Amino acid sequence: MIQHYINRRFILIVLILYVTIGAKAQDKTIHTANKTSSTSAHTKHKIMLIPFENRMYMSEIDFAINKETKLNAKQIKAQMRDGLNEQFYKKFKPKMGVVDLLDDTVKTQKDLNSIYQYLTYQYVRVPDQAHYKPPVKDKEEKAIHNGQITVETNTDERFMNAKLKNSTLVPYLYGKYKTDLFLFLNELDIKSFNAIPGDFNSIQTRKIILHYTVYTFDAREINSGVAEIDLPLNVNHPSKISHIYLSKLAEIVLARVEKALLPK
Repeated sequence: MIQHYINRRFILIVLILYVTIGAKAQDKTIHTANKTSSTSAHTKHKIMLIPFENRMYMSEIDFAINKETKLNAKQIKAQMRDGLNEQFYKKFKPKMGVVDLLDDTVKTQKDLNSIYQYLTYQYVRVPDQAHYKPPVKDKEEKAIHNGQITVETNTDERFMNAKLKNSTLVPYLYGKYKTDLFLFLNELDIKSFNAIPGDFNSIQTRKIILHYTVYTFDAREINSGVAEIDLPLNVNHPSKISHIYLSKLAEIVLARVEKALLPK
């Protein structure tokens, strides 16, 4: 009788433990599912990185890079182009899906050529990032002065903005790569300035300037402009320039893209 009572009590304890452990496991599963869905929601966007054309690299320090590395002009340009896309990939990847058209050119070269074929540029005013609106091309203001037709010039800061001449290209890329965002890295400039114009003995400063444009899959321009970073005089190796300074440009653009994607 006593043994029977002990057996029943043992079975009851086992059942209670089973139900308790099962409930905790179910609770853990629910929390895991919520975490997964939250991550998925955060990474719902997928962006395509489109590198600048070779002709859109403008550098005033290649002689210094060549002196330190012995790389020729073609090699310098290639390393800068690859390095820029690589740093943008690294910065954007934790935030969203990324397709880098330089990652596997065997597969993407045809599409990259198609993009360049239908790509044009407009030299327009740099937009105000605090109150962003897509820039538009200015109309030339003509006036007659002393019997001569003159065109009014504008000294506002300007940049190269990307425009596509083929309306079917973005839908095609969206269908093939499932990318709903398109980041055009339009032009990379590396400039060297003298503190006093014309005085070659004055202190020099250097700056890296990236011109870029971001489109959605329905061809809406959600951000564009320039990102700038100072470059020290003693940094003349493409790998160091990429890992430190082009990386900072990627951070600037990423912050602007994330802001543009916030619900209005």
